Amino acid sequence: MTAILTSVLGRTRTAGRRLLDLIGPTGIAARQSLVALTLNSLTSLVAGAALGAITGTLEALPGLLVMVPAAIGLRGNIAGSLGNRISTSIHTGTYRASLRSDSVVGANLAAAVALTFVLSLGLAVVARLVATAFNVEGAIGVLDLAIVSVAGGLLASVVVIGATIGLTAVGVRRGWDLDALVAPTTATLGDVVTIPALWIATFLLGHGSLTTTFGWTLIALSVAVFVSALRARVAEITLIIRESLPILSAAVVLSTLSGLVVQERIGSFAALPALLVLLPAFVSSAGSLGGILASRIGTNLHLGLVEPTLVPGVEARRDGLAVFTLFVPVFLINAVGAWIVAALLHLASPGIWEMVLSSLIGGAMAVAFVVALAYYGTVVAWRSDLDPDSYGIPVVTASVDLVGAIALILTLGLLGVI
Repeated sequence: MTAILTSVLGRTRTAGRRLLDLIGPTGIAARQSLVALTLNSLTSLVAGAALGAITGTLEALPGLLVMVPAAIGLRGNIAGSLGNRISTSIHTGTYRASLRSDSVVGANLAAAVALTFVLSLGLAVVARLVATAFNVEGAIGVLDLAIVSVAGGLLASVVVIGATIGLTAVGVRRGWDLDALVAPTTATLGDVVTIPALWIATFLLGHGSLTTTFGWTLIALSVAVFVSALRARVAEITLIIRESLPILSAAVVLSTLSGLVVQERIGSFAALPALLVLLPAFVSSAGSLGGILASRIGTNLHLGLVEPTLVPGVEARRDGLAVFTLFVPVFLINAVGAWIVAALLHLASPGIWEMVLSSLIGGAMAVAFVVALAYYGTVVAWRSDLDPDSYGIPVVTASVDLVGAIALILTLGLLGVI
């Protein structure tokens, strides 16, 4: 019996050390990562409260909800990939604190701005096509969607990208592990900032010729900025754009489909707004956990600590198990927090136990998917001679937008909530 207990305790300590190593190589770094994940959950609930509060706007502007998940994800994808590339440059010794266009930070910033313009414009087009294809009744026009997407996206990106650059600068000075911080931090900011920014941008609509002129000006500006970046003399800028554009475009499509899934259930969500409070935290937490794993695997591939094999090695399997272990407390916080926020705002809720069960069961499905995708998405990018830092987070977050929304709605249906 003593031998069995010793073995169990030894395995528990080993698993605990592995979990701490994943979220931070030291106690301080682990606390930083856990704080970032907790803040991601809590602030995502704020985003959910904002989403629940603008239900009237979403119903008045059909098709806008189709665009919301992709708009949120796009902020985190662009900023998260930017942060990952800078983090890798720190680990590999190529980082220098400069905003010059020929520096790592400067080239990434220029590419991020260009990608923000062109992908926000592309998102409007995709959202309109999806709304038309699936017969979203009364969907607003592509020009209106472009105004909301580009103007709102730029407003949100100033905050998210600026904060990411600031985080990397402070992280370098203080020795933080950016692999464990970038994904949850950018997801947090993307959640909190994007929904209010899009809502503010809706006030630009409905002003006749003034709105039309402003819309076409934004379109022209988006194209001009993108073309200028592609023609930049700094090869790093064009390389980042060319590598990032395909995967980010695919992410936009997947996330837009997740918006369609929610749009199709707008009646159920409007009747129980507490579920709208839960939704951003649900998908954001899954994306953050997958982003941490993708960041770690990407860095370890660069350092030669992980081999890009079909069957994950011991190192990658342990990291994946550690991420799956983290999901329970994180998704429990999401459910209880959403229920509390809904109660404080007097929003209709299915009840605390239904919220908890929906979050944990749906979360288990979403995180299992994300863990597999984080590994194979990063490995495929590496074996294709592409930068895994540009692919890991976008692949994870875009896919979890769609899969997470489906998992949550499926679970709510199985439990008889909706």
